[in-house]
Amino acid sequence: MSNKALLIIDMLNDFIESTGALPCGEDARKMVPYIKKLAKSIRDEKGTVIWLCDVHKPGDREFEMFADHCVEGTHGAEIISELDVLDKDIVIEKTRFSGFYKTNLEETLERLAPSEVHVVGVCTSIGVMDTVSGLRDRDYLVYVHRHGVADFNQEAHSFSLSRIENILGAKII
Repeated sequence: MSNKALLIIDMLNDFIESTGALPCGEDARKMVPYIKKLAKSIRDEKGTVIWLCDVHKPGDREFEMFADHCVEGTHGAEIISELDVLDKDIVIEKTRFSGFYKTNLEETLERLAPSEVHVVGVCTSIGVMDTVSGLRDRDYLVYVHRHGVADFNQEAHSFSLSRIENILGAKII
């Protein structure tokens, strides 16, 4: 039995589809097969797959900074169809950048007690980096998969990977 957890962050239509509200571009599309294979591997090892999904109510204050996206109940807020959510997976909705802000992620991880947490998804400079920061604050051994993260800003993506590794202490693999 594996004691690994895989966090799949914001693989939602508004971020991954080219017609989405905040598309992360071709790099995000290219990583879908990698994430699918990684999720299968974690499940095959009896690990846990956790989906962190951005969701907002209409008029959310975040829309003052970013286009309206991932609005509750819309196609944009749904996990992309190429990725399979299984019944044994855990889905956690989040309303801010960090997967820990006003969610049950902390309690979920405490219950699972993973020896390591693997992270993939978008946006590297937002949801990924802020969630990794929360994981490292809680002393989890974290692996961020270079081929499984993307951002709509390549410069921010590169900076974030450097910060995740050199400041937060997560491993980039």
